[in-house]
Amino acid sequence: MLKFEFKNPTRIVFGEGQIAALRSLILPGRRVFILYGGGSIKRNGVYDQVVHALAGYTLTEFGGIEVNPHYETILRAAEAARTSDADLILAVGGGSVIDAAKFLASAVTATDRDPWDNFAAGNYPREILPIGCILTLPATGSESNAVSVISSTVRNLKIPFANEAARPTFAIMDPSTMASLDKRQLGNGVVDAFTHVVEQYLTVPGNTPVQYGFSEVLLRTLIEWGPKLLDDNSPEARENVMWAANQALNGLIGAGVSQDWSTHMIGHAITALYGLDHARTLSLVMPSLLRFKASTKQMMLARYGRNVWGVTAADDKTAAEEAIDLTEDFFHRMGLPVKTADIAPIEISTDDVVAQLQRAGHVQLGEMADITPTQVREILAHTAG
Repeated sequence: MLKFEFKNPTRIVFGEGQIAALRSLILPGRRVFILYGGGSIKRNGVYDQVVHALAGYTLTEFGGIEVNPHYETILRAAEAARTSDADLILAVGGGSVIDAAKFLASAVTATDRDPWDNFAAGNYPREILPIGCILTLPATGSESNAVSVISSTVRNLKIPFANEAARPTFAIMDPSTMASLDKRQLGNGVVDAFTHVVEQYLTVPGNTPVQYGFSEVLLRTLIEWGPKLLDDNSPEARENVMWAANQALNGLIGAGVSQDWSTHMIGHAITALYGLDHARTLSLVMPSLLRFKASTKQMMLARYGRNVWGVTAADDKTAAEEAIDLTEDFFHRMGLPVKTADIAPIEISTDDVVAQLQRAGHVQLGEMADITPTQVREILAHTAG
């Protein structure tokens, strides 16, 4: 087991009707800056619940955060937050809105009004605004982790930022907020969470039975309840998917293990270039990447096949191959693409993706840092079909 530190101070308030708990989570007198996306929270009743719960507080709102949050939009939000003298940011939405809130919390207090380069280097203000969030779309685990993924339209880059101080102080997780989501959003969320687990699990074998066992439970939960969520969007399915997605990336299963985020980095490049949904880039890349790395990941792939999918093959190579096939089939059943033909009329240029990765400095990917631009070309070639 690798050396690690683990701390997750986010207070989780889970269950139907918990938005009303806002008054107990935010001190009286706070000037709350409400951040949200395209306005769905005003159509599904979540916004009204928030305003009702915070009656008597000073509220300022800023809408329009994109699905892949734009740095330039966040800078405008930062100016609005300064003008309103906000002292707490409340993100109401999915992972994109919460990611934006984390970046915003640091941008508001930064002396540099264009802090991209400083933040990319890990240089954040010592004091940032506190963040709370109300999750409406489970997928990224952003509600209780320290990572945000931000796109800059000017730089044509989409990269992750990590700031432990920006981890939300509280997260309200009310599964009923998922009731109005369409199947595309639900499928994206399940697959995004699934790949988060895989990228922390299918790496270098180690003495981490707790992390591996927990990862396997999460994967089996998403396999069982993901399709049910698409079928009937039942309260039970919402609860299980929302909680599994949180646990997939709150830091626990990744503690003490090697991690492989190559699928995510390649996916970020594809999204930056073509605007394809984040989860759909993951489903497109991951099966091909796993096949390409099957020999070096064979031991864990075989374990994955047996413990998660119930593969009975005694031979590790066969078990690994079956596991990848079953993963690809799961993505397809969740309504996501697994081949480039599935995303037509979008046509992916391998040269452009490689150039994008190089611009972002992502040229040694994977848990062994052995996936180079040349190998990315080979991986993408296997997505054709």
